[in-house]
Amino acid sequence: MTPFIYSFTVTKDAIDFNGHVNNVTYLSWMISAATKHSESVGSSYEKCLELGGTWVAKSHTIEYKKPAFENDELQMKTWIEDIGKILSTRRYELTRPTDGALICEGKTEWVFVDSKKMRPMKIPQDIIDGFRTRH
Repeated sequence: MTPFIYSFTVTKDAIDFNGHVNNVTYLSWMISAATKHSESVGSSYEKCLELGGTWVAKSHTIEYKKPAFENDELQMKTWIEDIGKILSTRRYELTRPTDGALICEGKTEWVFVDSKKMRPMKIPQDIIDGFRTRH
């Protein structure tokens, strides 16, 4: 499916005691990317709730390739690799365009659940169609 791409600058609060981006920050950026992408295709958190559900993470995988530092301009790319009945697999690539460095790659398995019962439910067709047809 079509990737969603956006750019941002690393802020001072993302830096750890080693002088580079803290490992936990990458996960936060991945979740933010997923949220921004979902909003861009009309599947915001509020829209999911209207349809009776919400997304919860089943697993996150991050492979760190190169460090990133304060004031680096980074580009996040995310896309839906697969979407099934209740599970969606999302991929991420974080790069530093100034030198072409691949900073990290990631993957999250998201499960769509009933927002009241917190039990898996079928992903509404409106959400599936949004990821397949919108950019």
